[in-house]
Amino acid sequence: MNETTNQNTQKSNYTLSQYERAMSSEMIALFTQTFSDSEGEAEGKTIGLLVGDLLTTTPEQELKGFVAKQDERLIAGVLFTPLRFENGEVGYLLSPMATLTECQGKGVGQALINFGLEHLKQQGFELVFTYGDPNFYSRVGFQQVTEAQFKAPHTLSFPHGWLAQSLVGELTPIQGTSSCVQGLDTPAYW
Repeated sequence: MNETTNQNTQKSNYTLSQYERAMSSEMIALFTQTFSDSEGEAEGKTIGLLVGDLLTTTPEQELKGFVAKQDERLIAGVLFTPLRFENGEVGYLLSPMATLTECQGKGVGQALINFGLEHLKQQGFELVFTYGDPNFYSRVGFQQVTEAQFKAPHTLSFPHGWLAQSLVGELTPIQGTSSCVQGLDTPAYW
């Protein structure tokens, strides 16, 4: 997919594009720095390791990553990986997402998520999940769901953060268990 300039941001000049493997060091650094700034150095390192793990252990054809760049500098990144249900349905899980601290509050993260969601929709995927702040993710179409509707791969430590959206219509619950990629398959992340 070609790079797309985001015309909706008036004060910032940035481009949105697909993640490429050559960006892995920069992507890990972005997540480490962003989470260190907001959650402390230990959490920053943990998320940096998670991103490194996702980038190296998720099969390339399954990893959907997107970035925002400003003057060739990575300012935001988001990763989507498969979430498989026992009935054979496959959704995608948005996790993690980061926007550099100094670029937050300017719509960059929302634009990047929407760019990624549109890409997934064009590839025929219908369901996307995330596990995070409902106040933020509701701005890009996610709504709270329960584990009775969609079972998470692990017990949720904060169930109100389990979110989903359909890219094609209404959300229809899926019975049975789900599984995620190796990098996210750790109870501590849930």
